[in-house]
Amino acid sequence: MNRALAALGALSGFVAVAAGAFGAHALRARLDPALLAVFETGVRYQMYHALAVLLSAALDAHRPAPLTRAAGWCFLCGTVIFSGSLYALALTGLRILGAVTPLGGLLFLAGWATLILSFARRS
Repeated sequence: MNRALAALGALSGFVAVAAGAFGAHALRARLDPALLAVFETGVRYQMYHALAVLLSAALDAHRPAPLTRAAGWCFLCGTVIFSGSLYALALTGLRILGAVTPLGGLLFLAGWATLILSFARRS
């Protein structure tokens, strides 16, 4: 198993829970509701993809495959770009940061497509 992938997936889940708590308690009174919604979208997608990273790592532990690992890394990189840009946008209000968010979304899609291909090749 790719232990680094598993550890980073778990760390991403931890950060998602911490960011969610931060948003719910510290930001609710400070952010405009629209920006709080942006922040919460970042948290939600981070948690979804933290679980996807852990799934990729578990699949790789069961039956090692380069595509499975690649999917996990796409999910991680997508999280940094997608959720990271949404967090930065919500906290700074700089709308230009939203321009990089779709790149993270493309990495999420690439991760899911790679995982599909990995499953197809295992059959």
